[in-house]
Amino acid sequence: MRTQVCIIGAGPSGLLLSQLLHQAGIDTVVLERQTREYVLGRIRAGVLEWGTVELLERAGVGARMHAEGFVHTGTYLSAQNRGFRIDFDGLIGKKVMVYGQTEVTRDLFAARDAMGGVVIHEAAGVQPHGLETDAPFVTYTKDGTEHRIDCDYVVGCDGFHGVSRKSIPSSVLRTFERVYPFGWLGILSETPPAHEELIYANHERGFALCSMRNDHLSRYYIQVPADEKLENWSDNAFWDELRRRIPADVAETLVTGPSIEKSIAPLRSFVAEPMRWGRLFLVGDAAHIVPPTGAKGLNLAMSDVHYLHHALIARLKDNEDDGIERYSETALARVWKATRFSWWMTTMLHRFPDQGVFDQRIQETELAYLESSVAARTALAENYVGLPF
Repeated sequence: MRTQVCIIGAGPSGLLLSQLLHQAGIDTVVLERQTREYVLGRIRAGVLEWGTVELLERAGVGARMHAEGFVHTGTYLSAQNRGFRIDFDGLIGKKVMVYGQTEVTRDLFAARDAMGGVVIHEAAGVQPHGLETDAPFVTYTKDGTEHRIDCDYVVGCDGFHGVSRKSIPSSVLRTFERVYPFGWLGILSETPPAHEELIYANHERGFALCSMRNDHLSRYYIQVPADEKLENWSDNAFWDELRRRIPADVAETLVTGPSIEKSIAPLRSFVAEPMRWGRLFLVGDAAHIVPPTGAKGLNLAMSDVHYLHHALIARLKDNEDDGIERYSETALARVWKATRFSWWMTTMLHRFPDQGVFDQRIQETELAYLESSVAARTALAENYVGLPF
């Protein structure tokens, strides 16, 4: 098989890149090791920067997002069981969209199907070859038969554990990492959201987050130790602990119910450099991971797609090399800014194992400063809604 761009990974970034390139007349093949049902069963982020919203609109997949998503013009922060609002619209005239990553992926699959896009599921043993040559190719096995795809470029959208980043020689690749000593215990429940906007709560017992998927589906998180066992947490224990950490007025009106999904996610900051080697480009979690505190993971993948699809179109349609030559540098500049913001939000809102009463007071004072300072709230709003692509 021959294509112009072989994309490894059928998550939202791989599908979006395929969709945008297809619209420009560039052939792609997407390889995914899991079934479509598995991909669509993953519960992921739900806050979209407006730049991501506009990119999805450009790809022709914005209709259901606008019909079912929630436009948020602010968010709430709390400490000592009381909260205050960061007014995105009033401070910088911008907003975000709450729309689940699973739904974004579902919309993109539908769009690729409608355009006849080639997405090959259950592709095992995917391996790029010849990445430093002018004739790279990718091999994979399906139904016991090995296949080969010849291409001009390979794009790794296959996540942190995928093969793409591992294809870059260790003598070239540099990685930067901070693993946090806690995780997020999250539940999904068929209950109305606790509040019309997200609430990020600092508490001496640990962080908490109140989020939502729609009017009848809520997502909640509490900070737990990194080695915590899921079986230690009944639904009732989770709800009791959540109430202790969030603003008192919200806790009083919180509607609880059985969880329909429960999991613990570890937190880390990770960046790999460079994001391009030869004919290989890294996108999204293949190159960088951020803690979910700043709602940046999916959005960073989408900004990578923004830079890369323009670069590939310029190269394959107009024979211009500047975009692909500068892709890694351009993408990493935004990645590191988002990594800083996510690290800052995480350290401000979470309780660390060695943290004493002094450190807790510093966090509470940081939040009090945000509440009192227009400049500080503006800086937070600029980063939360997303820096320009």
